[in-house]
Amino acid sequence: MPTVNWIDRYLTGLIAERGLSANTVEGYRRDLAKLRAFLKTEGREDPASLARADIPRLLGFLHGQGLAAPSVARGIAACRGFYRFLLNEGVIRHDPFLNVTVRKSSLRLPKALSFAEVQRILDAPSRRETGHGRHPEALRDDAMLEALYATGLRVSELIKLDLEAINAAVGFLRATGKGSKQRVVPIGAVALRKLRRYLEGGRPLLLKTRTSNRLFVTRAGRGMTRQGFWKILRRYALATGIRRPISPHMLRHSFATHLLERGADLRVVQTLLGHANISTTQIYTHVEKERLKQLHKRHHPRG
Repeated sequence: MPTVNWIDRYLTGLIAERGLSANTVEGYRRDLAKLRAFLKTEGREDPASLARADIPRLLGFLHGQGLAAPSVARGIAACRGFYRFLLNEGVIRHDPFLNVTVRKSSLRLPKALSFAEVQRILDAPSRRETGHGRHPEALRDDAMLEALYATGLRVSELIKLDLEAINAAVGFLRATGKGSKQRVVPIGAVALRKLRRYLEGGRPLLLKTRTSNRLFVTRAGRGMTRQGFWKILRRYALATGIRRPISPHMLRHSFATHLLERGADLRVVQTLLGHANISTTQIYTHVEKERLKQLHKRHHPRG
């Protein structure tokens, strides 16, 4: 069977059996497309033809694509999962990726906005008014931006929130993360207040006579998309004078960084972010180390 057909079967299984999100599976598809491209350069189509001796050339091919070390490591991880699947299916007798590991040569620290920059972005929608008061889209943007920074959700989690996900009475929301895992996250008083304003004065005007279960909707009556929110965030960032590239993930990083800077425990931040493994959250340990250094300097008699 051609490589593409096995890849499709593997990715379908990831969705059906492991409940991975469409975005995660699409990432696997892009990584495995590079495997297909490598096999093509070798004049091959069948994934079963890949041998252990081919792995160094595959690594060279990936590096030759201009990929950074973390991207190469992620690509090999995708291949490792794919070939485990082929082994279980009886397509191959030996796994060429068994015990193959690729070290990430460098761990990039998350990019975080300063609290002042976040404050400027969060305040920006409130300046968008019409002769009849706050624009309904401004009320939505205000609620979305505040909710993202208040909860540290992934943008994919934010746009998929439905009306039942918000428990305004106790100030929590229910997010559905990777692998369809759910977690409960506190919203915060400011975000909750902005959400109420949007639900009362913004969302009905955007929907008009239409109905939708999505919390955040567009003027077309459909749920907000990742790309749509990205454009909204960039527009407000530019309006406040922030010229460097900005993404929704930076607000998530800022959420975690600012919590740790103010004394939050790493395990608590792990829970709030929805990280399955503490090692993922440990990328923020540089924040804790800096905070401990400042505490030592401030309180130690010879600091």
